[in-house]
Amino acid sequence: MPSAASSDVLPRHLAIPLIMSIATLFAANHVAARLAFDNGTGLLLAVLMRSGVACLILLALLVMQKKRFWLPPGTWPWQLAAGVLIAIQSVCLYSAVARLPVVIALLLVNTFPIQLALLSWALGGPRPSLRSCLIMGTILVGLLVVLDIPAWLANAAAMGPEWPTGIGFGLAAAFALASTLWITEHRLARVGSTLRSWLTMQTVFIAMILGGLLGAMPGGMNLPDNTTGWTGLMLLAVLYGSAFSILFISVPRLDMARNAPVMNFEPVASLLLGYLFLGQMLTPGQLVGGAVVIGGIIVLGLSRAR
Repeated sequence: MPSAASSDVLPRHLAIPLIMSIATLFAANHVAARLAFDNGTGLLLAVLMRSGVACLILLALLVMQKKRFWLPPGTWPWQLAAGVLIAIQSVCLYSAVARLPVVIALLLVNTFPIQLALLSWALGGPRPSLRSCLIMGTILVGLLVVLDIPAWLANAAAMGPEWPTGIGFGLAAAFALASTLWITEHRLARVGSTLRSWLTMQTVFIAMILGGLLGAMPGGMNLPDNTTGWTGLMLLAVLYGSAFSILFISVPRLDMARNAPVMNFEPVASLLLGYLFLGQMLTPGQLVGGAVVIGGIIVLGLSRAR
């Protein structure tokens, strides 16, 4: 990857709007997914479509870049594990999106830096610093506010039976993502990013087919009930594929070491899009909690970068 001093790297006033646009496409993908689920689309089918488009894009990149379809010795089991974890993460994320407001589902998944820090420590890595612990504690407080835990405890029936299940799926998606990132950093560092991503998406694609054939999730491969559902299904695949390809092609020029925290714009974009297209809106208190979560994650990301 070029260094920040390279002439190929975009200046920040261009890189940041581009990253925000990519984050908005990812957010729109989740809004489209909720639209599809609300109109009968099976969850496994949605993940199958998304991963299939990503596979085609990555395969085209591999061919154009003339990359070798080869993994270093000893990395196959870890690559398979990464693919299975991303399959689990995809299913859990969409399960959370189907049960919660999109922005809350994404805020839950965006707690993965906290889980990654704790997982790395548990597996022999450095202990989080006092500053990092304070930031993570602040993020958790903000998360409790955005989840409106006091209201849920006071009147769980009003929040609906899907609320705790959705929270569980969101946190599980974050854990699966954190585990994948640990494997990528510590066990797959020698594998090229394009090949690693293609094999991961291929594993997800195959896992969804097997899940559908085995009936692992009742209704998981259901077709949409109406035109709105088909529109949501098509859009989630196109939006995810577009965001994925733009990010993958542009990342060498985006100086992600400095600009990666901008990707946390995704929950903000999902808040606006969820309101415009799904009528989902948070209370003022939840908005404050969401701002605390996003701000804390950005600060934590900047701290790790330094």
